[in-house]
Amino acid sequence: MLTVDFELLGLRAGETVLDLGCGGGRHAFECYRRGAALVALDADLAELTAVSAMMAAMAEAKENRNGGANLEVQGTASRLPFPDSSFDRVIAAEVLEHLRDDGLALSELARVLKPSGRMAVTVPRYGPEMINWVLSDAYHNVPGGHVRIYKRSQLLSRLEAAGLRPVATHHAHGLHSPYWWLKCLVGVSNDAHPAVRLVHQLLVWDIVRRPAATRFADKLLTPLIGKSLVVYVEHAS
Repeated sequence: MLTVDFELLGLRAGETVLDLGCGGGRHAFECYRRGAALVALDADLAELTAVSAMMAAMAEAKENRNGGANLEVQGTASRLPFPDSSFDRVIAAEVLEHLRDDGLALSELARVLKPSGRMAVTVPRYGPEMINWVLSDAYHNVPGGHVRIYKRSQLLSRLEAAGLRPVATHHAHGLHSPYWWLKCLVGVSNDAHPAVRLVHQLLVWDIVRRPAATRFADKLLTPLIGKSLVVYVEHAS
């Protein structure tokens, strides 16, 4: 399930890309398939180990036909272990809302982005996220959880303060907001609830099969209640 539109990111085979806070690797895997020289960075060593194993499986299955390469690095957004202007493309998907000092993280990301590069930043959208917070403290008030909700104007201001210029925006995942509202209502860890299981099966069906019915529903709902806000930025100067 990709949040970033890779056509808007402009990634081409052979380019260097940093996936900050790669997590389970959903965007990292797509970068690899597209032939990027990828660095997947995360603070969680277990996540990186799993991503590395999947990359090895993808290489064995010859899914890197475009010449993709990968490196997994443990680190944090506040002190990136890379020289200035290291990457053609940067992805920071659903990361900033977890960080106490998001301004420092954005400064670091701007530092490692090449002058001609482009970055995709995604955060939970204000409206759907606020509903989650109202419905359940357990949704966000956990170790490593969300520490803020961004209004669109606030995110754009923070990006501009880091010397980055927004060039495109959109929302994503219209089907996912109702799923999280439901989880917040019945208990965020109550995955055995019949309604949660049913909606989860629907989402998996949509991701795997991409049937016309759910794709149409997602297209209809995303501008209204899409769970994520995605912003693409370049250096202002």
